[in-house]
Amino acid sequence: MDLRGKHIILGSSSPRRRELLKGLDIDFEVDTQNNFQESFGPEVPYDSVPRLMSEGKSQGFHRPLGKNEILITADTMVILPATKDRPGEILGKPRDREDAVRMLRDLSGREHHVTTAVTIRDCNRQESFEVRTSVWFKDLTDEEINYYIDTYKPYDKAGAYAIQEWIGHIGITRIEGSYFNVVGFPVQRVYEALQRFIAD
Repeated sequence: MDLRGKHIILGSSSPRRRELLKGLDIDFEVDTQNNFQESFGPEVPYDSVPRLMSEGKSQGFHRPLGKNEILITADTMVILPATKDRPGEILGKPRDREDAVRMLRDLSGREHHVTTAVTIRDCNRQESFEVRTSVWFKDLTDEEINYYIDTYKPYDKAGAYAIQEWIGHIGITRIEGSYFNVVGFPVQRVYEALQRFIAD
């Protein structure tokens, strides 16, 4: 992609987002300095949280953007949709091993949604979008859950799993939507949005 003199900044410490953005063959720098506090009240609908977080990270960037700079921020959440028996729930990063076990048991044999909100901003405008992928797990055994947690220690991952790791290889039976979105960054949509920003 011809950046036409634009300087891309990725405001994320996620190694997965860095690798996926590198896959677009563009030069960028990582700058994670930010003043945004990632919190939200119980009145916020769970489907709205990723965009709220992504836009907050963008507006909380530690300095004004220069004329030719484009900032990319993002937030990914694993969401268990509501059923007749239980409300919807956001599965964040597990607090500890017990919490990781609970999350994977909740995901076992069910559909869940992975939603990533991305915000792209320069000194003149801002654009945000969301990408949602539906994911299905097979019924996971306790042995499989324990092996994955003890071997891969997924404590830095929303929902306590990464699709590209062992648990994804043996446990995910179906996805609808972008695979890369589940990894943490819907790069095809990011590419399209960057093209618009660079063209203006």
